[in-house]
Amino acid sequence: MATAEDEKQMSSLSLEEKEKKKEEKKAAKEAEKAAKAAKQAELAAQRGQKQAVMTQPEEGDPVKDKYGDAPMVQSSQEVSRPYTDIGQIDASWAGKEVLCRARVHNVRGKGKGCFLVLRHRTATIQVLLFVNETTVTKGMVKYASQLPRESIVDVEGVVTVPESPIASCSQSEVEVHGHGIKAISRAAVLPFEITDAAHSEAEIKAAAEKGELLVTVGQDLRLNNRFLDLRTPANQAIFKIQSGVCQLFKDCLLKQGFQEIHTPKIIAGSSEGGSAVFKVDYMGTEACLAQSPQLYKQMAICADFDRVFEVGPVFRAENSWTHRHLCEFMGLDFEMAIHQHYFEVLDVVENLFETVFHGLAEQFAKDMAVVAEQYPFEKAVFKRLRLTFAEAIQILQENGYPDIDPLDDLSTEMERNLGKLIKQKYDTDFYIIHRYPLGVRPFYTMPCADDPRLSNSYDVFIRGEEIISGAQRIHSAELLEERAKACGIPIPSVQAYIDSFKYGAPPHGGVGVGLERVVMLYLGLDNIRKTSLFPRDPKRIMP
Repeated sequence: MATAEDEKQMSSLSLEEKEKKKEEKKAAKEAEKAAKAAKQAELAAQRGQKQAVMTQPEEGDPVKDKYGDAPMVQSSQEVSRPYTDIGQIDASWAGKEVLCRARVHNVRGKGKGCFLVLRHRTATIQVLLFVNETTVTKGMVKYASQLPRESIVDVEGVVTVPESPIASCSQSEVEVHGHGIKAISRAAVLPFEITDAAHSEAEIKAAAEKGELLVTVGQDLRLNNRFLDLRTPANQAIFKIQSGVCQLFKDCLLKQGFQEIHTPKIIAGSSEGGSAVFKVDYMGTEACLAQSPQLYKQMAICADFDRVFEVGPVFRAENSWTHRHLCEFMGLDFEMAIHQHYFEVLDVVENLFETVFHGLAEQFAKDMAVVAEQYPFEKAVFKRLRLTFAEAIQILQENGYPDIDPLDDLSTEMERNLGKLIKQKYDTDFYIIHRYPLGVRPFYTMPCADDPRLSNSYDVFIRGEEIISGAQRIHSAELLEERAKACGIPIPSVQAYIDSFKYGAPPHGGVGVGLERVVMLYLGLDNIRKTSLFPRDPKRIMP
């Protein structure tokens, strides 16, 4: 029979064995990691050597002036002949001589020929270099075959129409038979291939069904090298669409009598209430970055600007690590005087998003198709629909949420499910919910006249996620001070704001729109970092 001492020794041995196995496992993992790193370094070295193989023409080559690494561009001479954007080339260009500058998307040498795919933004075109008696030599083909992907090159050639379309290129009806190629800027070893970063889920799934494994690029690696990730056709298209949203926003509001303003981004106190602010030292005084242009938009209305809008950065020091939150984003804000009812603001909101939805569909159909190749999505449906918060609560209560508190805010899960229910019932991805509980809105929100528990506020949604939060604002200095105290906001920090309403303030309301969130939801994307050029979240401030 084992004694207590024996059991203790056995237990000790067991612990030692466990620790030993743990160390062995750790060592094996580190060895595997080191071997992998060594292999990657070896491949990188091979690629680096390949880049250095041939940079200039061979001596005695009769076409040596037509290929090789070009001298550094230092503005020593003006352009003597026009460049052609490869995205403009189609079958009507057949037989024309062109000079194009683009990136080497892919390259493949084969015997006496070389096939290149050039890329500029969302456009790709095939270039062929074949040895002949006059314009293309073996040296030129060898040089072109060794160009690293992502290098920037100038290519001269003649546009031709191939016997069958080039399915792998956007300019599928044409190709260029090249007779000159020069590297303007050679690419170093890439942290990942652009072609790998451009794989769609459909491609990855199809490869897996065949037992193949496509290389994919993780989000952190993409964002660490965002300047490379942005080169993918889908990303090029996403940010053209984002630019389009801004332009449509501005054009629509300008046509409705709004004027653009620019408000301070360094302010003395919180603009939204709460503590989620980035504090900064302002010449020895504590200040913070603006969570919203809210206070200054309202001051502009008090200054008789009547209708104003702004496109500018917004800062939120929220430790929210979600698919839809950022610490810095672009705000599309407007504020307007109203005569009798906040529905006047909602009329503008609906006009605005009808313009955005239809404008994107008409003007950016090609770019949306490019996005859909990598990130397939259903076209967003726009209809004018307004529901009160009570009506929204009722829909949820009838569909699995019987115990919702009618004076509490909706959770993200509830909002998403509500979006699905509304799509089923009303066939729209766009809708407005208004008359929210006063207790869940900012201090400057006007209470409802018929029920002080509710407010003249509203949120706007696309695909079940909020894109806009807004309200009729309090324009009485006395009521504003009362509400600020009730919300725990120090009066001195907002005294200048309150004072602006003491000298006659028109009734008014407005909205704050998150640009990145609008684009994300319109395109059916799964993460807001895909629509932020250089995202800032709780863990990322670089690059």
